[in-house]
Amino acid sequence: MGMAEPSMTAKCIAEFVGTFMLVFTVGCAQLTGESDFAGFAIGTVLFVVILCLGGICGGNFNPCVSVSLGLSKTLGGPGMDWRTVEIYCCVQVLAGLLAGACFTLLLGATVNVAPATGFSVFSAGICETLYTFMLSFVVLNVAAASKNIKEKNQYFALAIGFCVVAGAYGAGAVSGGCFNPAVALGLDVSSMRSGFGYSLIYVVFELIGAVLAAVMFKLVRPEDFGGSRSTIQMYLSEFLGVYMLVLTVGLNVNAGASAAALSIAASLTSMIFALGDVSGAHLNPAVTCAVYSSGRDGSLGAGKAFMYMISQLIGGMCAGMTYYIISGTASGVAPGKTYNLMQALIAEFIFTFLISFTVLCVALSPRTKASHFFGLAIGFCVVVGGFSIGNISGGSLNPAVSVGVASVGGGFSNAAAYCVVELLAGAAAATVFKVTHDEELDNEAKSSPELLFLLDTTLLA
Repeated sequence: MGMAEPSMTAKCIAEFVGTFMLVFTVGCAQLTGESDFAGFAIGTVLFVVILCLGGICGGNFNPCVSVSLGLSKTLGGPGMDWRTVEIYCCVQVLAGLLAGACFTLLLGATVNVAPATGFSVFSAGICETLYTFMLSFVVLNVAAASKNIKEKNQYFALAIGFCVVAGAYGAGAVSGGCFNPAVALGLDVSSMRSGFGYSLIYVVFELIGAVLAAVMFKLVRPEDFGGSRSTIQMYLSEFLGVYMLVLTVGLNVNAGASAAALSIAASLTSMIFALGDVSGAHLNPAVTCAVYSSGRDGSLGAGKAFMYMISQLIGGMCAGMTYYIISGTASGVAPGKTYNLMQALIAEFIFTFLISFTVLCVALSPRTKASHFFGLAIGFCVVVGGFSIGNISGGSLNPAVSVGVASVGGGFSNAAAYCVVELLAGAAAATVFKVTHDEELDNEAKSSPELLFLLDTTLLA
């Protein structure tokens, strides 16, 4: 006998509370909080309310998420019926408007919704579209996909909340970083005395992102729509994951964000959680090199590994063109001002080794596999590397990032050198992994009944 479903009243109250807390936090964080941590605070409150209320209402807290779920169901996959979508959207917008009024009364100040100085509405709209896409796409993959529902993953809320952290610093410097019609309308209505109207434009761009998310969800997971998966879905997943990663890198660099490493790590973490069971979510040619060199993934032959790398590099270059169109500027690949190329290459080698070795440990070995926290472990290698050596080399740690950045900002010779040492670092990580994680002992662990639960989920498809 199945568990009784919460009433529509309970669901609506849950959606109202979650959306209210999100929008209220946005207003307070932007008006009174530390600018370096405002985006993190907003992403964190989303993570918290999803954990608290996701089991009641699904934890949408965003009309675009609800619309993407409705579109997914219309396309023949998992999702929500349109009646529920309509009710949720109304509740979410109402909560956003009330939250905007509350923080305005509390603080006597408002947050204007408008493109940042120096940016056009089109540039702001592109940011709103792409990060609303990312948010909705991650929701569909970690919370609606049949495989993840069956496995009852514990990372869905973290993956979704980190999408906000990913977009808040780089894209936020262009558009303000709404990514949610309830946020855009709540802020814009509360600041109506200073002008009103940009929220309506933002909503249009955000809805486009929701549509793209539903379409891409169907393309990467055809099995949820009555189809079957092939290597095409794997290559598309690698492209999409790297695209969002490099886009986040470029926007953060252009914005001069002090929390860039955290934002970039958040984007990587979210996309790994979303696409890990589709392609393995390598999202880095050095990681693909490491996995192939380790010999532990029998499905990854030389041809497939090569196509992964090509998909990743194309994703990086497309992202480079995108952030250049948005910002009109781009930095190239080069060592920091007070460092030379050799220092930068050594730094890149060491921390690319770290990220590649971490992937191998948390994804391939039954003895050290982190079934629910693999994405966080891998993503936080970027936090470590970014804050440690960002001023030395830029903290690329990824040939797709190096090539993507150089494709619009220059520094091709530096990028080529970076790529060589990053790929060598991946191969070195595989060599060390073979020693520390003996294959025979891993096979024994894999066949042990006590450790079978570790194999219920896997990062590598």
